[in-house]
Amino acid sequence: MEFKVVNLKEFNPTVEIAIANLDIELELSKKSNIKAIKFIHGYGSHGQGGAICIAVRRHLINLMKNKKIKFYITGSEWTLEDERAREIIYACPSSPPDEDLGNFNPGITIVCLK
Repeated sequence: MEFKVVNLKEFNPTVEIAIANLDIELELSKKSNIKAIKFIHGYGSHGQGGAICIAVRRHLINLMKNKKIKFYITGSEWTLEDERAREIIYACPSSPPDEDLGNFNPGITIVCLK
């Protein structure tokens, strides 16, 4: 598998636990030859989705600055028109098409690993 889906909001975690789970998934995925991860974090319509979304994206900015990940794409950017999205799709040819591609889902973020 080259493309992985991780639900960070499952079991209603705190923001801190969601970020810790994100870091664990990134490390495990790097060791397993995963090229990209779709993180489901919600966007604030229920519970802590909004806080997790904001924290995830802030954390990913820091990881990019520190060269721990290649880049990330928000759910609203996850379209075939986005060059970064196409890069992920081409890097993961054996993965099935993602159901959120082109749906402008604000509750997800896709991370491209190095």
